[in-house]
Order: sequence, then structure tokens, then C-alpha cells
Amino acid sequence: MTPTQRSLKALRDLGYLVEVVEKWNSFTRTRKDLWGWADLLAIKRGEVLAVQVTSEGVANRVAKVTNSETIGRVREAGIRVEVHGWRKNSKGRYIQRVVDLS
Repeated sequence: MTPTQRSLKALRDLGYLVEVVEKWNSFTRTRKDLWGWADLLAIKRGEVLAVQVTSEGVANRVAKVTNSETIGRVREAGIRVEVHGWRKNSKGRYIQRVVDLS
């Protein structure tokens, strides 16, 4: 299971309707995120949430989002922003770290 799949499940378990908004460009062999950083877009009553997902390196992803030219407009629109980091603990179980950047 990928980190994105783990976040999809976690958000759905919390009652969100969630979709992957990251696209693969086969011609350039690169991934393109919504607004340059969002991998997932989730909604539920009265809330919109954009999520950047990673395995472990949360600090790098936080910097990517906060340094983005689009983050100000996303926040002004009232969209919540989170970074989800996934890592295995000493028992081999995955642990999620959520950083709220709203």
C-alpha cells in the first residue's frame, strides 16, 4: 500500500469524499500535483481539505507547500491544508504524522 493509498483510506474512514488530484504525464515522465503540491482533495460538510502525502520526509513537503506561490490563494479560499507523512514504527506498523498548514 502506498502512502497515498493510506491517506485515502484514513480520510475516507473520517467521512471525507476524497480523490487523487495528482496526475502522471507519460510524455515527460513526471507527476503534476494540483496547485504544484496537492496530491489529494477531500470534502465533507462545510470543509475542503488539500493534502500533500509523503513517506517520512515531512519537513521537505512542508517547505514545498509553504514556499508555493499558490498557498496564499488556497488559504484565502478557506481550504484547509495538511501534509501527511507515513513511516513504519519499530513493530512494523505504519504511523501517520499530520501537519496542519491551514
